[in-house]
Amino acid sequence: MAESTAPPVRITSFGYGHCRGGLRIPRAHLVLDLRTHFRDPHVAPELRHMTARDQEVRDAVLSTPGISELVEATAAAVRAYQAGPTTELVTVAVGCTGGRHRAPTVALAVARALRLAHDWQAVTVIDRDIERSVIAR
Repeated sequence: MAESTAPPVRITSFGYGHCRGGLRIPRAHLVLDLRTHFRDPHVAPELRHMTARDQEVRDAVLSTPGISELVEATAAAVRAYQAGPTTELVTVAVGCTGGRHRAPTVALAVARALRLAHDWQAVTVIDRDIERSVIAR
């Protein structure tokens, strides 16, 4: 199959709770803030110390009402940026409170949606805060 000529995409997941002391909200064309509108797996004691690398966390996030629609809308917005005349990198930042559950799961889902829609691999996902400590609330 021919490789896509669409500009590359970088999706960075992060935690707003870690944005201090030099760490900032990543600069991006699109920034998704998942903190208040979507259920946080952190509140479930059995998921709190897990991350989006665990299937149970991904299942919990992806079954949250509205998440699949947000993933598709974000993928559509990225495709709109890619339709422009530039071949520059398109950037997306996805944030939740700690950057361990919702943000990396949604980042991965957006990347998957883009890869499936375009049959190309020019999507990079960076999980900036997934290994940071759990934020006490």
